[in-house]
Amino acid sequence: MKLSYIAVIIFSIYFLLPLYILVMIAFSPAKYTIESLYPPLTFKAFTLNNLVYAFTQYDFIHPFIKSLSVATLVGILGLVIGIPAGYGLSRLPGKIAYPLLVLLLVTNMVPGIVVAIPISAEFIRLHLFDSIPGLALVQELITLPLATFIMQGTFSAVPREIEYQARIDGASTLSYFKNVLIPTALPGIIAAFLISWMFSWDEFTYAIIISPIHPTLPVEIYVNITRGNELAAVAFSLVFTIPVIILTLFLQKYLKGEYLAGGVKA
Repeated sequence: MKLSYIAVIIFSIYFLLPLYILVMIAFSPAKYTIESLYPPLTFKAFTLNNLVYAFTQYDFIHPFIKSLSVATLVGILGLVIGIPAGYGLSRLPGKIAYPLLVLLLVTNMVPGIVVAIPISAEFIRLHLFDSIPGLALVQELITLPLATFIMQGTFSAVPREIEYQARIDGASTLSYFKNVLIPTALPGIIAAFLISWMFSWDEFTYAIIISPIHPTLPVEIYVNITRGNELAAVAFSLVFTIPVIILTLFLQKYLKGEYLAGGVKA
């Protein structure tokens, strides 16, 4: 048990240390952080000037709203397409369903830049270039296979006897989906939405190619770093993590292994 506690402490430090450094840089005078040759690992002074400077001198609102809009649309589209796709795959024989799932997941192995360039040329013709719907559609290439995989496992875990009983009781297909299947599979559905949302929230490759004129927040952070605006990038990065933390805490009861693998609690 002691070794497990030590392992938990080590992993906690490993994952929380970058966030701590980010907070320290954001709320410390620059002379103690990015302007120091040997910056300390503890707070020497507290200031809000870094955040005030970043949010008044640089455009933050529009990239933030665009990232939030795209991620939410990606999550919704992932459910609209992933739920029926996952249900259909869950009702197929395993020797057919699993190769199809593997094929879907293999599509994520293709480098994004290989796909983004020809798609961006086509999106210019369709007037979807540098738009929220266009970027959301492209990012579905990443998130939809994962959402479908989760939904397939979720629906496979729902006993078919429940569906048979609903049919015997006279429930239509729509009624069965609305009143039985969706409530039963709700944890898996929320997990699929959360995974899709998070993948879209910090996606970079498609965002910088498909939407370069009005960038999302990850692209805006990258631009500020490459231009030497480290304090603005740090301030944006700090705010960038807040929606993830809020959404994760709000839905944390669904972030369990059986849900992420597509399981449903009895």
